[in-house]
Amino acid sequence: MALNTEKNSYTVLFAVIMVAVVGSLLAFLASSLSGKIKENERFEKQQNILYAMGINENTQDSGVNFIPTNVVEDRFLEEVKGQYVWVNGEIEEDDQAFLIDIKKEFAALKAGDDARLPIFMGEKDGEELYVLPMYGKGLWDAIWGFMSVDKDMVVQGVYFDHKGETAGLGANIKLRFFMDDFIGESLMEGQSYSGIAVSKTNNDPLNEDKQDNEVDAIAGATITGNGVSAMIKETLKLYRPYLETIRNN
Repeated sequence: MALNTEKNSYTVLFAVIMVAVVGSLLAFLASSLSGKIKENERFEKQQNILYAMGINENTQDSGVNFIPTNVVEDRFLEEVKGQYVWVNGEIEEDDQAFLIDIKKEFAALKAGDDARLPIFMGEKDGEELYVLPMYGKGLWDAIWGFMSVDKDMVVQGVYFDHKGETAGLGANIKLRFFMDDFIGESLMEGQSYSGIAVSKTNNDPLNEDKQDNEVDAIAGATITGNGVSAMIKETLKLYRPYLETIRNN
């Protein structure tokens, strides 16, 4: 007997079967690709940390060019001399610190719980660098990144990323023209941890003054820029006890 495809029951049955088939297929793909996804996430974090250290494949006129995934793990192990976590005022070694979910750790701190804050120590051109992860809020959603500093709290590089900032505006925080402005800026104002403000009233559009604790804002992205400023300040607040040990050595 032929099916009556005009009946509502047929439509419902067909939809149920399709949902079951597609759901099973997606579940299979997610399961089979989970290892590759985790590997890519690991490579991405390593690329971002190295980028913040100034280790990348940028050329003078290029955009953002990371260390390629096929060599990034070896370069990471070569360039990052130590991975640590800052826990309740104590520093501990952890060779998997780069895999820590900084969002969860920052949330734990805000809830009054203990947290494990990652810290990375590297070396470039014979100088020790200290890389700190950052996490904050932009206009629409989360922003995050990494920042490297020397023992004098001068920024040697940054990497920013976002989840959902506006294309062509706030999303530009991950473009080179914006990130490069932070290089050479000091986090200190005298003996105070001032941070670096993303300022739309900055009087140094060419970014020649590296002692003003400011970089030029992105036009039309004031709230995202304010989020970056706040993110840097929050990072300094959390890591200040550790940074003091660096400055006093």
